[in-house]
Amino acid sequence: MVEKIFKVTSSAGIHARPATSLVNKASQFNSDLNIEYNGRKANLKSIMGVMAMGIQQGAEIKITAQGSDESEAIKAIEETMKSEGLGE
Repeated sequence: MVEKIFKVTSSAGIHARPATSLVNKASQFNSDLNIEYNGRKANLKSIMGVMAMGIQQGAEIKITAQGSDESEAIKAIEETMKSEGLGE
């Protein structure tokens, strides 16, 4: 399993458009990808799961990937977080 912590820097947090980008990117991989925030966990391939978390600016989130392409998946999610201006 691979995991990475991100700090959300976007003033709008993770709202619909960037959440869709994250879900679309996560869905390209075979690995199980999850997002954790505030003691809750959701499947990163589920737009409803990600949106229901209500992730705001300043939040620390943890993304975990487990599977055959976990390293590539985490790297792609990191690139998407940066390209969408969500965090670092």
